[in-house]
Amino acid sequence: MTTAGKPRKPIGEMLVEAGALSTEQLTGALDEQNLTGRMLGEVLVAQSLITPAVAVRVVAEQLGVKGCTLRHGLVDPALLGLIGRKEAERLKALPMFLVHEVLTVAMAEPQSLPYTDQLRLLTGYKIRPVLALEANVMDFIDKYAGGETDMSAFIASLARFDVSVIEEEGVDDRSVTDLDKTVAGSPVVDLVNIVLLTAIKDGASDIHIEPEKKGTQKGTRIRYRIDGRLRDLIKPPTGLHAAITSRVKVIGKMDIAEKRLPQEGRVRIVAEKREIDLRVSSMPTLLGEKVVLRILDKANLHRRMEDLGFRAETLEAFRRMLRQPNGLVLVTGPTGSGKTTTLYSALDLLRNPELNILTVEDPVEYQLDMVNQVQVKSAIGMTFARVLRSMLRQDPDVIMVGEIRDEETARVAVQAALTGHLVLATLHTNDAPGAVARMLDMGIEPYLLSSALNGVVAQRLTRIVCDSCAMKHSPTENVLRDAGLGEEADHVFRRGEGCEKCHESGFRGRAGIYEVMEITTDIRKMIHRAAPSHELRAQLRQAGYLTLREEGVLMAKEGKTTLEEVLNVTHGESDRRPEDDAESDGV
Repeated sequence: MTTAGKPRKPIGEMLVEAGALSTEQLTGALDEQNLTGRMLGEVLVAQSLITPAVAVRVVAEQLGVKGCTLRHGLVDPALLGLIGRKEAERLKALPMFLVHEVLTVAMAEPQSLPYTDQLRLLTGYKIRPVLALEANVMDFIDKYAGGETDMSAFIASLARFDVSVIEEEGVDDRSVTDLDKTVAGSPVVDLVNIVLLTAIKDGASDIHIEPEKKGTQKGTRIRYRIDGRLRDLIKPPTGLHAAITSRVKVIGKMDIAEKRLPQEGRVRIVAEKREIDLRVSSMPTLLGEKVVLRILDKANLHRRMEDLGFRAETLEAFRRMLRQPNGLVLVTGPTGSGKTTTLYSALDLLRNPELNILTVEDPVEYQLDMVNQVQVKSAIGMTFARVLRSMLRQDPDVIMVGEIRDEETARVAVQAALTGHLVLATLHTNDAPGAVARMLDMGIEPYLLSSALNGVVAQRLTRIVCDSCAMKHSPTENVLRDAGLGEEADHVFRRGEGCEKCHESGFRGRAGIYEVMEITTDIRKMIHRAAPSHELRAQLRQAGYLTLREEGVLMAKEGKTTLEEVLNVTHGESDRRPEDDAESDGV
């Protein structure tokens, strides 16, 4: 088999080059392979020279297919009945899940065309083979060989693997729901509790409960957003989608009879001995209702700025902005880049009994002590601008605006900053200099903005290399070139190989990349004359400020993340040429 016209390297050679194996260990494993006839990856795992996750990744890369490690909740046990135990063992294959007439099958030999053809004939579906170790496949065939697993057995299988049902749950005054008493004893209640607890334990930010079609039956796909990426962790039995969505809507105090219109709900539960807020949203689709739960877990809220990912220099610049008694501080970035968390950390730094701190948010994500938080309710006219005007009559010292969305809100925020208040707000722009152009586009006069603005922080979130499976890594020449490190090809970088702790992703947790634009005298003069963004960027570079990409590259060189991840999250933002900036500014 070849890739791009080049023969693929042997698996052993790839492992040695990656630093996962020594030449002596490889020689011993090859001798064992010759004696037993087993695949090299299986031999290396049996000798504990590499982990199963590393074996799957390297072998999958060598074969040019996807790889996976089977676990309970990822496989629909009922699908084994499509081929039966005897054929599954002969083909060393286990059907995992069916989506749009495509059957994904875990196979010890996914490169075998006769095997995939046989599976297609047996099932009548198009086959998508993925690699799994033979021992892993045979173990799960044995576990699921009894036929279609019923609901109770499914939950029991999850419970045996360190997943327990939530035992104590409560709510605050916003939603009066007793989860233990509602439909007590129903297996669906236990399943939803397992879904919630799994998400909380794994640090997920969202749960997606989606309908899907499995032949003539309707199934359910449950995905978790962990470190910004959606992952399948639990695969419920078929025929339960309506029951699962109804249970979630009951929890969120939503109308379970209304399935034609979108709905929203909110509830507070107690799980893992801590209070957790859930925001629930339902949406009708062609196959049924899709439900998304946003998990607002205070345990995941890093309030200390030192924990967010700021470098010492950028952190000190941000703190100088916040120490000023008045002015406007903007935090910019796309949705999901951690702007609200950064503002909460700023409030944590500022709050004390001597200050009156007010926030206007949509929605209020976390409740903070010594902070008066107001929820926007547009349906009754409580908009950002209206609440902000009322706040000015509440004798505030510090005001946080969840988001500046329009000219009216922007104008009130700037006026508040000019009249003796410290105003913190978020804005959607690509980088720090772009925030100035955005405010001017909203109709704010340059002379007002130049007087009000203290500084801008632009940010992205990048995934952090998992320490449990981190290994040495040499990026390609193209990656080094795009990162501006063509002359540093010998630098040692890190990459996670994938393990159980990081769900085979190689990453565990996220940190921020921050570009800080502190308003100096020169920058203030440029804003006063409405200088375009590319001139502001040139001035910042001359003063020694780093772009988002350059900040991210520093993190990769420290081994916290990978260069590939940095290039991905800063794509198109920090690698623009000056002439590109001029064109975007209409020059």
